[in-house]
Amino acid sequence: MTHPTDGKVHDVLVVGGGPAGSTVAAFTAMQGHRVLLLEKEEFPRYQIGESLLPSTVHGICGLLGLTEELEHAGFVRKRGGTFRWGSNTESWSFDFALSEKFAGPTSYAYQVERAKFDQMLLDNARRKGVEVRERCAVRDILEDDGRVCGVRYEDPDGAEREAHARFVVDASGNQSRLQGRIGGQRRYSQFFQNIALFGYFEGGRRLPPPNSGNITCAAFPSGWFWYIPLNDTLTSVGAVVHKDSADRIRGDRPQALAALIADCPLIADYLSEARRVTDGPYGEVRVRKDWSYLHETFWRPGMALVGDSVGFIDPLFSSGVHLATYSALLTARSLNTALSGDLEERECFAEYEARYRKEYQVFHDFLVTFYDVNRDEQQYFDEARRVTRETAPGAQAFVGLVGGGASNEAAMTSDAYRDQRKKDLLEQSRGIHWEGHRIQLQAAFGEAADDTPLSADGLVVSQDGMHWEKSVTVPST
Repeated sequence: MTHPTDGKVHDVLVVGGGPAGSTVAAFTAMQGHRVLLLEKEEFPRYQIGESLLPSTVHGICGLLGLTEELEHAGFVRKRGGTFRWGSNTESWSFDFALSEKFAGPTSYAYQVERAKFDQMLLDNARRKGVEVRERCAVRDILEDDGRVCGVRYEDPDGAEREAHARFVVDASGNQSRLQGRIGGQRRYSQFFQNIALFGYFEGGRRLPPPNSGNITCAAFPSGWFWYIPLNDTLTSVGAVVHKDSADRIRGDRPQALAALIADCPLIADYLSEARRVTDGPYGEVRVRKDWSYLHETFWRPGMALVGDSVGFIDPLFSSGVHLATYSALLTARSLNTALSGDLEERECFAEYEARYRKEYQVFHDFLVTFYDVNRDEQQYFDEARRVTRETAPGAQAFVGLVGGGASNEAAMTSDAYRDQRKKDLLEQSRGIHWEGHRIQLQAAFGEAADDTPLSADGLVVSQDGMHWEKSVTVPST
């Protein structure tokens, strides 16, 4: 059966308007490509994942031109994190400023209401030239001789339609209907088999300034809690428990959440004078499970997965939006390069997959260690140095990692450090997070920093930071 089309062939068609989708759409439209984005819901809409990292705020959002808009959005400024975790019975905190990569003007991120933040990103994509169609639910892909060439979708009136493109990007999230069409399957983590139960509270306690905007993570016998201040009075509160404790969240969800809070003295104290929100978008107690996975295949001819469609690890350390927008940047480079005809599609998307897998793995490996609550914070700091191959003393490697900057493509720093960084960029060891630091260096300097390939046949980032190109440099070992 043939369905109506708009008669156009877009360069890129993005499915999903969340952070990954709006970011990859904007970065490709900024290169002059014709981009269509189809989003099944109408924004603003509710979403979880409210705690951002400096790498997203000062890197990705800087490249998107959103720095000033973020500054005036009224979001809570997040200077770091506070933990009741490990063998230390007292709470301990870290500041992003502890890492020389974030010292100075970039030593913060934001706690955001995702409905507002995601709307900001989607509106920005529109301003960059992306054609956005909301309330359009994509049902399946279109193929031509084994290559993906578009999608079949349902428009706001319920009519079945088709849209054609040279490339399709699935950014439709953890419940993607298209990810199975890429080939391969999702591989779920054998370690992070957790379930989250979460809601929102008015009137919760705040830490004393300057840490009042910190995320608090508190371990308790059944798992751990997040406690995220979204404004002066509203707090996102979630319990993450292992599947072995799933019986604790069955039945009445508000009662189950209240019982878990009672088992965690720190969170119970923070909420002792608070009331749970019971109406509006924050009035529901929600459950999220089966979140820790990575897809076997990232792309096929004409199609790629980004964001939660390709993988997610764990809410601890708030890496979700960082990994989503980072995958969007890597994919945008691949799309821009393939569309220009400078390199083959296979080379471009192999580079995306290699770099993203490396970024994903370092977070995964460190989180496995961090879930061992029999260690103290110094042991966690030492493990961060090991997985990132950092030589920085004390907590610097830890802060660089959890801030999204240990790759060195996502860390803007103090003026003095940036000047020195430009001088010795090629001389420093390329840690696992090298790619991350470069994002913010590009945002700071207006051009991409020098790069080295991951492998002998790997690609490097072009000077404009938005393409791949062949390397003339021997890769680091």
